[in-house]
Amino acid sequence: MIKPRKATIADVARRAGVSTATAGRVLGDYGYSSGEKRDLVLQAAKDLGYRPNQLARSLITGRTRTIGFVAGDIQSPFYAKILRGVSDVLEREDFGLLITNSDESIQQEVCAIRLLTEKQVDGLIVSPCDIEGADHLRSLAEIMPLVLIDRMVDGLQVDSVGVDSVGAARTCIARLIENGHRRIGMVGEFHTGPWTSLDAFVQMARSTAFPNLNLMYPSWQRFLGYVRAHDEAGLPIDSSLIARVNSYSTDDTERAVHRLLSVDDRPTVLFTSDGQMTQGTMAALITARLRIPEDISLVAFDDLDWMAFVPPGIDAVAQPRRKMGETAAGMLLERIEGLDAPARRERLSPRQIQRGSVLALST
Repeated sequence: MIKPRKATIADVARRAGVSTATAGRVLGDYGYSSGEKRDLVLQAAKDLGYRPNQLARSLITGRTRTIGFVAGDIQSPFYAKILRGVSDVLEREDFGLLITNSDESIQQEVCAIRLLTEKQVDGLIVSPCDIEGADHLRSLAEIMPLVLIDRMVDGLQVDSVGVDSVGAARTCIARLIENGHRRIGMVGEFHTGPWTSLDAFVQMARSTAFPNLNLMYPSWQRFLGYVRAHDEAGLPIDSSLIARVNSYSTDDTERAVHRLLSVDDRPTVLFTSDGQMTQGTMAALITARLRIPEDISLVAFDDLDWMAFVPPGIDAVAQPRRKMGETAAGMLLERIEGLDAPARRERLSPRQIQRGSVLALST
């Protein structure tokens, strides 16, 4: 079967009765053409089923109308709604989206960014693995619009979008304390960061030489909220109540939670620092046959779709993930269109959702 030939600009020009140059200006949306000729060209293109050659157009305009996104872990549910928010904004503006994955590896992040720049994307949204060095991102920011999401990089003056993790975690833990909980366990991914121990972090958190909060990984920010809520209530920090997970791994999280549950005076409630930690924690609780909230209470940072359907429903600190994606995409498009302004930092506020997974204890 012979495939029909694709319509060309020359075909459109002949049908519209205009020059090829005029048809090219109309279809490429550059230069000037009178309203009458523009209408003739657009109608001819529609009649012929003409589809523009985006590669040729990019050679003329210097743009591909595509955006690159580098996720930390594309399998993580955290990124799904962020990507939906990004996609919604880009579709409205007729931009495409190319998605890559760093798997929280700096080497893979460098490779992902190289791939996307070779594809001639117009800008990048990145959730960076390295918040201190990141020389590849510093070099990238000199040649291309860049927006960081969820994390910032020390000294890199580009737009960024995140949430108030410290304040949200502090509010969450304060509510647990108000409900009579005194042994509050935390499950967090703490393999990155300069602190050799949790006790060292707690001491630093109480000193006047505390670093820039924005330059801490989200798990450490949420632990800081945990510490501050305890300090405000006059409760000591017991590091034996912290399940320190050394990777973004559900299996590693499950093993760490099993160790936490095996102590004699185990926590009465668990607070998980992100969706991966919550999934591993749930697996551990199911294996241990512990009922929520009768045997142990649970509250999660980040609200995942399944949490509303697991009886009795899991309490959560819900990040506005879709809004994060929309905001990041909007900021990037503004930069692509030529916005010249100081770097902007957007910090969105999570919501506290109560579904019944926290049991009030007598004080």
